[in-house]
Amino acid sequence: MLSNSLIELDRAHLVHPVSSFRGHEKLGVRVLKSASGATVTDMTGHQLIDGFAGLWCVNAGYGHDSIVEAAAKQMRELPYATAYFDIGSEPAIRLASELADRAPGDLNHVYFTLGGSDAVDSTIRFIRYYWHAKGEPRRDQFISIEQGYHGSTTAGSGLTALPAFHAGFGVPYDWQHKIPSHYAYRNPAGSDPAAIIASSLQILKDKIEAIGPDRVAAFYAEPIQGSGGVLVPPPGWIKAMRELCRSYGILFVADEVITGFGRTGPLFACADEDIVPDFITTAKGLTSGYVPMGAVFMADHVYDTIADFAGEAAIGHGYTYSAHPVSAAVGLEVLKLYEGGLLENGRRAGARLMAGLEGLRSHPLVGDVRGRGMLAAIELVTDKDRKTPLPAAAAPARKVFDRAWENGLIVRAFANGILGYAPPLCCTDSEIDAIIERTLTTLDQTLEDPAVRAAMA
Repeated sequence: MLSNSLIELDRAHLVHPVSSFRGHEKLGVRVLKSASGATVTDMTGHQLIDGFAGLWCVNAGYGHDSIVEAAAKQMRELPYATAYFDIGSEPAIRLASELADRAPGDLNHVYFTLGGSDAVDSTIRFIRYYWHAKGEPRRDQFISIEQGYHGSTTAGSGLTALPAFHAGFGVPYDWQHKIPSHYAYRNPAGSDPAAIIASSLQILKDKIEAIGPDRVAAFYAEPIQGSGGVLVPPPGWIKAMRELCRSYGILFVADEVITGFGRTGPLFACADEDIVPDFITTAKGLTSGYVPMGAVFMADHVYDTIADFAGEAAIGHGYTYSAHPVSAAVGLEVLKLYEGGLLENGRRAGARLMAGLEGLRSHPLVGDVRGRGMLAAIELVTDKDRKTPLPAAAAPARKVFDRAWENGLIVRAFANGILGYAPPLCCTDSEIDAIIERTLTTLDQTLEDPAVRAAMA
């Protein structure tokens, strides 16, 4: 059979990201065959609602002919144009302009990358250059947040604060520092928003003072921490942290690779709290995952400082596929779809998703429900009072994912028993309701797992 042949070819040759190589060889691949709207179909004909939009990225949903046509038209006309040598292409120029028009404040300059990881990596280079240009090369220390994710490049993985991205790789580096997450469900300061904000501000201030205010170059924060478990900060948290950084002259980088392009409601999550960072990194929803592309948004003062210092000299940072015309053409079409109704539908569907997940709070395994818009999570526990995570023996990352898959639902199942949701913005009411119903079925099945029952006894 074709499917069996593909599974064997995959075992023999395709290296999968963030996987156990031997574990994947044993399990074998699940091959997706087709997709439409919010539904994907595998090689066996099994249909599933993609409650995770691929990898938080297919925001517009699958199967938009207008996106396919935009890519095909551009491929016929001009499939590639370098952005080196002062050369450009119309789609890239227009996309940069459209994005700058919609970005917060004075984030008027856009540098295109291949995805989110190299967008973050690019900010590291730009920030180092900026401080050299300012005559402060000693500002070479970077701060990020525990349980944060800032990509998987050699430098960016050190800003990331998840153990799997550090073990065996020799990161983080000694110039990369961390502060604890705001993680409201498990915050030592308690669950009161004001207390969490005050605690985070003090911790960040203490970290800056310990490193030396004249040494800290930048602070990185996701508006909502995605891969750390969809950790939503209290209202006012990110604004307070941004203002503290401003008071020290520290550059503030908002990593919107996950939250950008309607995932939380507005085009950019920074709009939720009316903040203007010095940089924004984006990818994923920028092209709805149809083709690779990321972007760095740079504030006027950063751009001008770098440009004035360099003068006529070239700034030695670039990628072969930066400002790729096909990706840019797709980005322009996706932007039209967002503003032609998808953002509005996402806000409506997101409210329904959150209401449905809140309705699961009474389930014996549900300890917490959190989210904003079409980005949400439920955290599973075996004891609600003690907030006891699911036992490792229950293998939640594997078994819960498998149960959901068999029930016709794709979710992100984390090893600590958190289920992450990021459905396409095109979801209908019936699809949102099906996500909730299939989640409930999955929870009931997990409740019967012998390892879970033993932990609850």
